[in-house]
Order: sequence, then C-alpha cells, then structure tokens
Amino acid sequence: MQVVWIIVAAIIGVALGFALNRFFVQDRAARARDSAERILQDAEKQAETLRKEALIEAKDQIFRMKQEAEIEAKERRKELTALENRLMQREENIDRRAEALDKRDHQLSSMQGQIAKREQDLEELIAQEKARLESLAGMTAEQARNLLLDRIKDDVKRDAAAYIREAESQAREEADKKARNIVGIAIQRVASDHTAESTVSVVHIPSDDMKGRIIGREGRNIRAFEQLTGINLIIDDTPEAVILSSFDPVRREVGRIALESLISDGRIHPARIEEMFDKAETLVAQQIHEAGEQAAFDTGIHGLHTELIRIIGRLKYRTSYGQNVLKHSLEVAHLAGVMAAELGVDVQLAKRSGLLHDIGKAIDHEVEGPHALIGADLARRMNEPKTILHCIEAHHGDVEPATVEAVLIQAADAISAARPGARRETLESYIKRLEKLEAVAQSHEGVEKCYAMQAGREIRVMVKPEQLDDSDSVLLARDIAKQIEEELEYPGQIKVMVIRESRAVDYAK
Repeated sequence: MQVVWIIVAAIIGVALGFALNRFFVQDRAARARDSAERILQDAEKQAETLRKEALIEAKDQIFRMKQEAEIEAKERRKELTALENRLMQREENIDRRAEALDKRDHQLSSMQGQIAKREQDLEELIAQEKARLESLAGMTAEQARNLLLDRIKDDVKRDAAAYIREAESQAREEADKKARNIVGIAIQRVASDHTAESTVSVVHIPSDDMKGRIIGREGRNIRAFEQLTGINLIIDDTPEAVILSSFDPVRREVGRIALESLISDGRIHPARIEEMFDKAETLVAQQIHEAGEQAAFDTGIHGLHTELIRIIGRLKYRTSYGQNVLKHSLEVAHLAGVMAAELGVDVQLAKRSGLLHDIGKAIDHEVEGPHALIGADLARRMNEPKTILHCIEAHHGDVEPATVEAVLIQAADAISAARPGARRETLESYIKRLEKLEAVAQSHEGVEKCYAMQAGREIRVMVKPEQLDDSDSVLLARDIAKQIEEELEYPGQIKVMVIRESRAVDYAK
C-alpha cells in the first residue's frame, strides 16, 4: 500500500514539475521576444541616425569640392588673362618691328642707287689712278702684283725659316733641360754606392798549421775539395790566409762557405768535405732564393715566376766591371721607375723591365750569345709580356727600341753603369783607354786637336775650318763615334763633340 502511495506521489511530482517547467519556459520566451523587439527598435533608430549623419557629411564634402573647383577655375581664368595680355604685347612689339623694318627697307632701297653710283665713280677713279701708276712704274698691274708676291714670298720664307730655327732651338733646349732634370731627379733619389768585387775570395785561417791539414796526406783533401767545388784552392806563403779562385761567383761562394765550415769544425777529410759541400750548396741556394725575393719586394714587383726569382738571386754573386749585377739591376729598376713617373708612362712596366734587364748575365757562361738576347729568351720561356721582352733585348741596342719604356731602360742602365764610382777600372787600363780614344779621333783628316774629358766619357775634337765645313763636321762626329764603337771597349757611352771655329781678324791703322 505504501508503494502505491509512493508511485502516486511520484507521478504527481512529475506532473507538477512539467507544468512548472512549461510555465517558466513560456515566461522566458516572452521576455526574449520583448528584448528582441527592443533591440530591433534601437537598431532602426541608430541606422536612421547614421543615415542622417552620412547625408550631412556628403553634403558638406560636396560643398567643399564645389568651393575648391571655383577657386581653381578663378586661378585658371587669371592665368589665361595674363597669357592673353602677354600675347597682345608681343603682337604689338612685332607690329612695331615690322613697321621699323619696312622703313629700313625703304631707306636701303633708296641708298642702293646712291651706292651704285658711287661705286661706278670709284671704279672710274681707280682705273684712272691705275693707268697713271702703270705709266709711272713702267709695268703693268699684273707685273707689279707678281713682283710684290715674289717679295712677300721671300720675306715669308725667311721669317718662317728663322721662326722654325728658333722654335727648334727652343724645343731642343727645353727638351734637354727637361731630360737633365728627370735624370738628375732619378739619380738623386736612387744613387747608391757599389762595392767592387773580384774573381777571388780570401779565407782566413787561425794559423798556418791549418794549411797542411787543408792539403791533407799527399794532397788528397785539396784534390777532393777542388773536384767537388770546381774552383782552385791557392795555398801560398800568405800568412793565415788561403785563396779561392774561380770565375763562377756562385761556385766560389759555395767553396768559401764549405771551407770556412771545415776550418771551424777542424775535421778535414774527403768524406767531411763532401758533407760540408752539400750543406754549403743548400745554404747558397737558399740565400739566392731569398736575395731574389728581397729584390722583388724592394721594387714592388709581384707575380714573378719562381725560376726567375732564383735567377735574379744568382745575380747577387755576379759582377760586371767590379759592379754587383743585382745591385745594378735594382738601381736600374728604381731609376727607370722614377723617370717613368716623371714622364707619365707605365711605372710598373719600367721597374719590372729594369729588374729583369740583366738576367741573361746569370746564365751567359752557359749559353752562347749576347746577354740581352739570352735574357729576353729566358723571360719569354717564363711567360713574361712582350713589352718586357722588348725592353730586355733592346737595352744594349741589339734590337731597336720601339717604346718609351725601352728607351728609359737604356738610359737607366747607362746612368747606373757610367756614373763615377759605379764600376772599377785600373789606372793603367783607364789611361790606355783615354789614349786610344784620342788616337781614334786624331786619325781622321782635318782634325787639329782632340781632348778626352770627363773620365773618358766625352771627347772634344777641334777641326781646321779651312779644310772642313759645317756639314763635314757633322759627318766627322758620326764617323768618330762609329769607329769608337767598333774599336774600343768602354763602360756606358762616350759623347763626341766636334768644334769648328772660324775667325776673321783685321786691324785698324
């Protein structure tokens, strides 16, 4: 019975809950509808407000644009008015000019008749005057004109010849002055001293007892040394010294280093000689390479072939008339660079050519021919440019120089080799050379006196004026220079100056 009541109570509770829920749902729906209607009304009011504001703003913008358009139209009208005024003024000016031109044309037309009449009168007067002049001069006008033209031509020729001579003389003086200035600047910047070297090297020993150890039993040590090095070892009565003699400076240097090492070590026998010789050879090769690299660094030259650097280094042990060839090459490179900078040509080309110009001397005892051509062929194998090759082969005249740089290398080589103190020459050979120089000049016909000057770098020849004229003097200078080139050996170049003097003497009594 209780269960039935529970079930009934549950059913009633469910029914009441359903009814209450429905009531609440309907109430919420009603409130939602009211809220939606209010939102719609508010949205309509806002939309109407926005529409009215947009309309007002559009009207304002249209008003502003209209004002701007009116202002721009006014400015355009002002500009057009100004242009019309300027055009009207120009038209008035053109009209006034046209009237003035018409007046001038009328005046010119009236004056032309007068001018024609005056011209006719002048022609008649000129014809009368010409006839009178012809009768007075005794020649026709054509003859007088030809005579006057001939005189003018002669005067012009004389003036032109004088002007040309003056211009040539002035240009020659300026060129000589400029050349002397460039050469002087180059010498002043680059001039350096040279140490004269010979074909022998002296090695000092601690005592004369060491000479016997150097010779060895039955001369085996000295024979082994000479066979390995290829030089002559001279042991004489000179106290505490032995002499190494060889025309190959590299071999002589290797022998000197090897002998000094043997003397300092004290153990001298054929095996030790061979060991020290190998070490000295390696050391000299290293010094040669370092000397070549240092020379390239000092001159600022890059990109040289490794073999070229080694050959340049070999010039350190090569001398020419007592002048070190490597120092000479460096000096030529610097001189050529300075002169090239003064003349505005390629400085790097001049310096590179100056450094390489004597590389043929490093191998001239191995290859036959002039060292200039040997050096050019060597540089060609090392892929040097043709401009460099031409400078090398032309620096002694084996090939005619065709570039400014080649001429500069010739000049720099002559400056470095011919300046006083650069090369060694004994007093006896120096005197003989001067005597031969004067004898060559004296052997020509018409020579009265000759003097060797400036340490044999210039010879002045006095000629007999009654036997030789000016043109013969020029030919004589050329013949003497050619004979000197063929018969004499000398450093640098020799200037031949032929002097011809004519004197007219009279006495007032």
